[in-house]
Amino acid sequence: MDALLRVYREACPDPDVSANFMPELWRRIDERQRSVSFLGRWARALVTAAAVLSLGMAAYLYIPHGGSSVFSVESYVEALAAGHAQDSPNLPEPAADEL
Repeated sequence: MDALLRVYREACPDPDVSANFMPELWRRIDERQRSVSFLGRWARALVTAAAVLSLGMAAYLYIPHGGSSVFSVESYVEALAAGHAQDSPNLPEPAADEL
């Protein structure tokens, strides 16, 4: 067990204990927190912008707009049938399979 602890002690030496040890340690901690804080501010700003944009789009879709309506009374199937009849040339119907 002593050999294992000796190898561990050699691999992880004691930190340099000097007059600047604690101030240097706090400086490194503050630098890391600043970088994380910077990313947190950006994340909060992006979330806020997304929420504002979503609310704006919802308000735009909710508020009725004046002018002619694009939608009509006919159903989607009726509109497709009417468009198909007008746009396609008169083609013969395919013959039924005879057995």
